[in-house]
Amino acid sequence: MTMFDLTDRVVVITGGNGGIGLAMAHAVAEAGASVAIWGRNETKNDTAVTELRDAGYDALALTADVTDEASVDNAFANTLAGFGKVDTMIANAGMGFPGAIHELPLETWRQAISVNLDGAFLCFRVAARHMIDRGGGGALVGVSSTSAIHGAAANEGYSAAKAGVGSLVRGLAVEMARYRVRANTLMPGWTDTDMTAPLQGFEKFMTATMARTPVRRWGVPADMGPAAVFLSDPTLTFHTGDTIVVDGGYTVF
Repeated sequence: MTMFDLTDRVVVITGGNGGIGLAMAHAVAEAGASVAIWGRNETKNDTAVTELRDAGYDALALTADVTDEASVDNAFANTLAGFGKVDTMIANAGMGFPGAIHELPLETWRQAISVNLDGAFLCFRVAARHMIDRGGGGALVGVSSTSAIHGAAANEGYSAAKAGVGSLVRGLAVEMARYRVRANTLMPGWTDTDMTAPLQGFEKFMTATMARTPVRRWGVPADMGPAAVFLSDPTLTFHTGDTIVVDGGYTVF
C-alpha cells in the first residue's frame, strides 16, 4: 500500500462503522486520506471514529440512512462542511434479508433492494453531482458480493441487488468518464463480519466454502483494505468499469 498516496484526498465510506467498511477506512486513512464514515448507528459511529482518530487519522462520522434521499444529501453536505470536498465515494452499506423465496414478503424483498441498490444509487448520484460541478475527477466504488454471480439460496434479494450494483457501476464508468470520474466494483468473497456470523455456526457450510476456496480460509475485513486504496488512487486514470474480486480464489475454483 505504500505505492499509493492518498494525501489530501477525501474518501466517504458508507457502512463505515464496522466490518469491511471500517477496515477500508483504516486502509485509506493509512494511505493519507481524510475519511468520512457514514452509518445509521450513532454508537457504532462514535466508537469507529474514536478508533480512527486514536490511530492518528483525520476522520469524521456522520449519521446517515442510505435508503433515505434527504439523509444522504444531508450527510454529504456535512461531509463537505467538514472536509471541503469528496474525491472518492465508496458505497459499501448493505445487509442481507434472508428468507425462503416462497415465504418472502414483498416488503422484505423491497428492503433488500432499497438498502443494497437504491442506497448505492443515492450515494453515487450526490457524489457525481459534486464531482461534475467541482471538476478534477474522482472515484466511485460499489461494494458488491460474490453472491452476485453465485447462487445465494434464501437471500435472492441481496444477491439481485448486489448484481445490480455491478451494472450500475459499469454504466457510470461510461457516463462519467468525460468528467474524469472512474467507477469500479469491489467484490468480496466470504468474509468474517457481523452479517455473516450466523453462517459460521454451520460446520457443514463452513467446510464446504473453505474447501472451495484455494487459500483455505474465509476473508477478514482487512483483506479488502488494499483494494479500497487502489480504487481510490487518483493516478490510475485509465482504470474504470472493472470488478476487483477479493475472494481467495473462490469464484475461479
